[in-house]
Amino acid sequence: MREDIQLDERAAAISDQLVAQFEKIYDEELGLDIYNLGFLYGIKLDEAGNCEVTMTFSEMGCGCLTDMPKDIEAALTKIPEIKTVHVEVVWEPSWTLTRISRMGRIALGISVAHRTK
Repeated sequence: MREDIQLDERAAAISDQLVAQFEKIYDEELGLDIYNLGFLYGIKLDEAGNCEVTMTFSEMGCGCLTDMPKDIEAALTKIPEIKTVHVEVVWEPSWTLTRISRMGRIALGISVAHRTK
């Protein structure tokens, strides 16, 4: 799991499964998955299997704003430990290109040499 995504202990225990599902959910306009785009800010999972995902988008007018939370819910409930999913979309901190992973930058043809933290 990326270091810039905050996880609680239960979410961290299934981080490989979470990543596998997030990498299947694409922003069609940008042509890359939400994990490598850096849209995810935090994931919490309680003992009852309720999962809360905090995320953002590249812009407020993003065409996937209504469908993507539903896609995330459908993907994450395939993980046995997760029973329900709530997606909270936030606009602060705002998303920037520096949140894109190295793999994502390569896939999009963005220079990896000038990436700043």
